[in-house]
Amino acid sequence: MSPNAPMRLFAHISDLHLPPLPAIRPREFTGKRLLGYVVWHRRRKYEHRVEVLDALLHELARQAPDHVVITGDLTNLGLAAEFEGVARWLGRLGPTRAVTLIPGNHDAYVQASEEAMRWALRPWLLDDDGAAEFPLLQVRGGVAFIGVSTAIPTGIGQARGRVGCEQMSRLAAILRTAFARGLIRVVVLHHPPQWGAEVWRRGLDDASALRAIIAREGADLVLHGHAHGPRQAELPGPHAPVPVYGVASASLLKNRAHQTGHYRLFRHRAGGHFAVEERCFDPAIGTFTAARV
Repeated sequence: MSPNAPMRLFAHISDLHLPPLPAIRPREFTGKRLLGYVVWHRRRKYEHRVEVLDALLHELARQAPDHVVITGDLTNLGLAAEFEGVARWLGRLGPTRAVTLIPGNHDAYVQASEEAMRWALRPWLLDDDGAAEFPLLQVRGGVAFIGVSTAIPTGIGQARGRVGCEQMSRLAAILRTAFARGLIRVVVLHHPPQWGAEVWRRGLDDASALRAIIAREGADLVLHGHAHGPRQAELPGPHAPVPVYGVASASLLKNRAHQTGHYRLFRHRAGGHFAVEERCFDPAIGTFTAARV
């Protein structure tokens, strides 16, 4: 995509949970990872499949979006070897500049996970000024992709998230500045902003504060993952409701809800609006097709 060309089409994918799980060294078996390892071998390795992600790469090459947004949970246990595998997969996806990426709770599985992520994925975690801090601001074709990290280490059985005061303050300033520049503002995070602390184990601790910033400063679109199913909602904005879209895991072959790998395409229309297309993996033919409405 030419730096001066307007954004024509971008894709939103999430929750890769990149398979297969690599070998784990004994010292990496912390309490939470031990449980995650058991869950992977009992269930998740049958749900998250490399053949689905291979089909997704072919699908994205065919659709040729100008940009790809990935809303976290790249890994399963936040292992250094997993992040190295993610870097190789991202290298197959396309140029670094054409990807906006933020982490999810599985990428902050334990305290050591963040350092491993930043080491392996640094080229994808830089904003336009070369800074490696959240929120990331990446402006592409008149669209400001604003990457907010909600990934924090949590205890066994927990998958909560938090933005934090420092990120909140920077997010408000970025939204304000991007609006003054006439940019389309797309806020990208892992946890659904409509899931607050009342959502047991999986909610966003400071969701109400985040929603207050969006209500005051505005945004054109909010994208998230985490729910492992297609979601659509609205948040109050200063002038009009802000659409919120969540996608299922991109690597799902099938899970208990009978869902498969899923992503969305956003085609830019006049006035900062987007036409949205649902795409789902069809196991019968081994490729992605338009979702049945």
